[in-house]
Amino acid sequence: MATPDVILSGITERFHQAEISDNPHEKKEIFSDVLNNCPVIDNEALINIQEQCIIGLGRQYSLEVEPQEDGAQKLFDLILGSNTKAFLNRVSKAKAGKIVKTLVDLYLNMSKSPEHHQRAVDVCQKCIAWATEENRRFLRQSLESRLVAQYFLVEMFDDALSLAKSLLKELKVVDDKGLLVEVQLLESHIYQALGNLQKSRASLTSARTTANSIYCPPQLQASLDMQSAILHAIDDNDFKTAFSYFFEAFEGYDTANDNKALPPLKYMLLCKIMLSQPDDVYGIVSGKLTSKYSGRDIEALKAIAAASQKRSLSDFKLALEMFDVELCQDKIIAKHLDKLRDTMLEQALSRIIEPYSRVQIHHISKLIELPQDLVEAKLSQMILDKKLYGILDQGQGILIIFEEDVADKTYEFGLQTMSNLGKVVEVLFDHAKKL
Repeated sequence: MATPDVILSGITERFHQAEISDNPHEKKEIFSDVLNNCPVIDNEALINIQEQCIIGLGRQYSLEVEPQEDGAQKLFDLILGSNTKAFLNRVSKAKAGKIVKTLVDLYLNMSKSPEHHQRAVDVCQKCIAWATEENRRFLRQSLESRLVAQYFLVEMFDDALSLAKSLLKELKVVDDKGLLVEVQLLESHIYQALGNLQKSRASLTSARTTANSIYCPPQLQASLDMQSAILHAIDDNDFKTAFSYFFEAFEGYDTANDNKALPPLKYMLLCKIMLSQPDDVYGIVSGKLTSKYSGRDIEALKAIAAASQKRSLSDFKLALEMFDVELCQDKIIAKHLDKLRDTMLEQALSRIIEPYSRVQIHHISKLIELPQDLVEAKLSQMILDKKLYGILDQGQGILIIFEEDVADKTYEFGLQTMSNLGKVVEVLFDHAKKL
């Protein structure tokens, strides 16, 4: 019978063989072989190898994104498999927690499809049930925070909010501020999705207050800045402040080499467009930091910026058709598309009527390629909002444009002068009485 040293030597050799191999299939075979044939020996080196084999096998499964490979199902079986659970029961709670969280995170990050998120909810629930059964409280709380995030992604907002509230109470008792910040941030996202921006702001303020009392990792700080920017853009239409927060979020994600850096960069460009500063878009995307994020998402915003710069509604419509996925399916951009379209229509109308003092509404609708009723309604709104000085002669179907009146401030200045003169006379009168 082989001695423990001989067994350890053979398993170590097999593990190193997997590490240096460039063949994914060979790696998986060796990892599986080591896990299946590893004896139950209380040896720290052997336990470390088993731990690395489980995580290594999980990483290999997480790379199998093609449907025929079914890496998600294999990783699902690995996380909840009897062999994995038996190993977790033999090691310390800290080590077991690290392994489970690593495997669950690998599974959660495999795909962004709704079907995968639904299966991820099942994974989290089963892992939480195991952690509860084994009385692993800290692991359960960590997994519950991930379940809240998955509930949010599958739009089960009531379940997410209920779990988040109960989890927050527990975390405040144990004073786990790191996890508390994450859950408070998730709560802010949930309230925002439900349209309750006041409570969303309150949750975000709580998350920032908690984050100020601990060391906050750059990625978590970037997530806080991102949420702040989104709330400023949605609630207040304060795109100038939102741009600053988006820039901070972008820098945080970029420093950590996180692929989440692209969304804040997109929203930075959107802010510049909404601020009527489309020229700045090209300066941002040509910078050293942002050049590596070029792609269809950035091209979509550049196309919108170009249309805004030309005040061309037809170019704007063309950009929406060409980049439908990148623009219309992004919830943040989609929320501002109507306002952006409205602004573009105003700019296009202003450009068309600029050379005229009298112009037929039919001629305007023909040039802008929109129904006459829509053009007439928009011109009426612009006149009422004092964005256009003129009147609509609906009998003749003509728009009459006036020159903008420049206010004569002579009367105002005269009143101010008389007021100041009166004050001088009163002071002189007071001095005269004292003589």
